[in-house]
Amino acid sequence: MTRDELKNRAIDYLAGKVTCKEFTEAATDYLEGSQTWLGWVRFQMHLGLCPGCRAYLRQMKKTIHTLGRLPEEPIPPAVRDELLQRFRTGKSR
Repeated sequence: MTRDELKNRAIDYLAGKVTCKEFTEAATDYLEGSQTWLGWVRFQMHLGLCPGCRAYLRQMKKTIHTLGRLPEEPIPPAVRDELLQRFRTGKSR
């Protein structure tokens, strides 16, 4: 087996073994920097090959950035109770 063939097999193995579902499940670990080295490599390989997962990761980063800018004030109890009631019943105004 040539060096290029071995390299291509390694790429196929690493990238091909990660599904989009597995990618989304590993996104939090990736963003927190808590993946193993092999997990990080596999994540990067899939990221390089999948435009949908690249978009998903961009959305996650934007969400984290946006949520990080929210004020730390607690929700007023009346608003909290109303929101919880709407979530439970599935009703809007």
